[in-house]
Amino acid sequence: MFPLAEGTTPWRKLPIEGIRTITVEGKTVLRIAPEALSELAVRAFHDVSHLLRPAHLASLRAILDDPEASSNDRFVALDLLKNANIAAGGVLP
Repeated sequence: MFPLAEGTTPWRKLPIEGIRTITVEGKTVLRIAPEALSELAVRAFHDVSHLLRPAHLASLRAILDDPEASSNDRFVALDLLKNANIAAGGVLP
């Protein structure tokens, strides 16, 4: 369905209970408790609302270091980095 490619996004394992494997008709499948899906959704919405990927943050930093970037480019990149820092604390700027 989706092409497989080597990804660079870092992942972390969440300590969520209620996930196990079972065998059904000779096949191993995941059994996930509804509470586990709810917890995953809460954490996912928090992360997508408050955190930026390290690659995106690095690209903003690169603008600050670029001698060819305009003062406006640097201002916008710095402001976005400041907002990312505030958002990472769980507060939307």
